[in-house]
Amino acid sequence: MTTTTRHRVPAGTPDATAPASSASGPRARRAAKRRQLTACGVLMAPFFVLLVTVFLIPVGTAVHLSFYSDDQPGLGFGPERTVFVGLRSYAAVLTDPTFLSGLGTVALYCLVYIPLMVAGALALALLLDSGVVRLRAFAQLGLFLPHAVPGIIAALIWLYLYTPGISPVIELFARADVTIDFLGIHTVIPSIVNIALWSNLGYNMVVFYAALQAVPREVIEASVVDGAGPVRTALQVKTPLVRASIVMVAIFTLIWALQLFTEPMLLSQSSPMISSRFSPSMYIYDAAFTRNNYSLAAAASVVLLVCTVALSYGVTRFTSRADVSQEAR
Repeated sequence: MTTTTRHRVPAGTPDATAPASSASGPRARRAAKRRQLTACGVLMAPFFVLLVTVFLIPVGTAVHLSFYSDDQPGLGFGPERTVFVGLRSYAAVLTDPTFLSGLGTVALYCLVYIPLMVAGALALALLLDSGVVRLRAFAQLGLFLPHAVPGIIAALIWLYLYTPGISPVIELFARADVTIDFLGIHTVIPSIVNIALWSNLGYNMVVFYAALQAVPREVIEASVVDGAGPVRTALQVKTPLVRASIVMVAIFTLIWALQLFTEPMLLSQSSPMISSRFSPSMYIYDAAFTRNNYSLAAAASVVLLVCTVALSYGVTRFTSRADVSQEAR
């Protein structure tokens, strides 16, 4: 008769026959999580470096400069010294009629420019996507080429076309007994809008066209089977499907429009209607490099940044609420 001897394992002693995975499972998960965090950190490092270098440091410097100013003691005969002035620069900016007028000018510019830009670029993209336009690649290239022209060069070209006495366009109108002043008090905003449209319409058209290419063809074919014509398909089928691209283009166009500087700065050389403080960006340039008031320029920059962030956030919230209400329906 064979007797079998069994060894009792004390409580709390790990079982040698247990799978190795039960002991190494938590450690393996922690190691995998560390590897994921390391990979995310390596991939996100360039973004954070650029964010800190080109955004956070300049913004922090502007905020710091806005609270300090160079003052001279006594009657102004002593050396300048940097003193803390608190919100004095912000009060000066927000009560300056020229800065407030520049904000109003940019607001009017945005009201005219942004709808024309978004609607025009979307209409061109829908036209190209419909297949009506022949030589589609050449049409895209022709519309995109103005965006490749640097902004200063484009403004100089249009300055030549807008200036009386040297403009061939004004001369042609004059031969037809039509007098037009592109840089007059009522036409200067449309003239600047025209330059911006000429430069950026093709780029945004390419963005919309790329989004339209991602629309499932089955959806378009189903709308055609249901009896929808080309216009109805474009407006009621394709346009809602590229809503995210429309919002993105609108936000980027708004941010760019609030920084209006190059076009009015060059056009001011030929028009007294465009002052050195025509827009907030021109006001900042004038305060910093003409009046050497860096505290005022920094405060105006911070105010412009706050306005830009607030308006961009407002557009994002408005569109997100519209999406939620549309999904609820």
